[in-house]
Amino acid sequence: MAPKSRQQKEKHDRSIEDAQSLGAKLIFEVVRREGEEELERPIRSLMWSGVAAGIMISLSVLGEGIFRTYLPDAPWRHLLENLGYSLGFLVVILGGMQLFTENTITTVLPLMSRPSLRMLGRVARLWAVVLMANVVGAFAIAILYAHTPALPPELLPALMDLSHHATGMPASEGFFRAIPAGMIVAAIVWMLPNSEGFGFWVVLIFTWLIAAGDFTHVVAGSVEMALLMVTGQLTIWPALMGFFFPVLLGNIVGGTVVFSLITYGQVRHELTH
Repeated sequence: MAPKSRQQKEKHDRSIEDAQSLGAKLIFEVVRREGEEELERPIRSLMWSGVAAGIMISLSVLGEGIFRTYLPDAPWRHLLENLGYSLGFLVVILGGMQLFTENTITTVLPLMSRPSLRMLGRVARLWAVVLMANVVGAFAIAILYAHTPALPPELLPALMDLSHHATGMPASEGFFRAIPAGMIVAAIVWMLPNSEGFGFWVVLIFTWLIAAGDFTHVVAGSVEMALLMVTGQLTIWPALMGFFFPVLLGNIVGGTVVFSLITYGQVRHELTH
């Protein structure tokens, strides 16, 4: 190969490598800045946004329940009814509401970039406020569904079946099934900045995957947990220890420990330059 051709090829290869690296670094920086903005928001704003997310995520349970009620009992129903699970996530994520599992990556990247006790405290504060607000919203909508005529009576059996299934698995199984769900939600956050107008489909397909794979999500599952609690079918100790805390921990492991470390590892050395 002639020297000039060799130099052109090497320059071309370097350009491709730089573009690939730049893509990962740009996504990291976009998500990191989103996390910085979230950490700067007033607690009151975080709280109301989190309550709204807890309420609107109930559309995932409602959507599944509607499909299960009105679709024929066929082998393919499981895959189709799980499209309903995406409805709440579409509203919450595309609507910019505060969902706890999104914050397991957005607010952790600033902490990884500039680790300090002060930053850790800010992240912990945001997590606590958003999680509490999500649960409050979940209970508010569960009370509406269970104790008012807001829903047609024929939908309630399907909602209860879904709720018993979501909260009825052993705690260890709920924990491990929550890890892929945390990874999937974190992956959605990572992909959205580069989706170029296809954000709707990214959220639709990957949240459908959570339901189709029978993975567990702490906020959507909190609506189901709340439905059983406000109707007297589940008491607080089994709800917390058998469902809420194991799934919460699994989502954190999947979204923060696994996904955030992987994404940070891609760009850590480049960020020092």
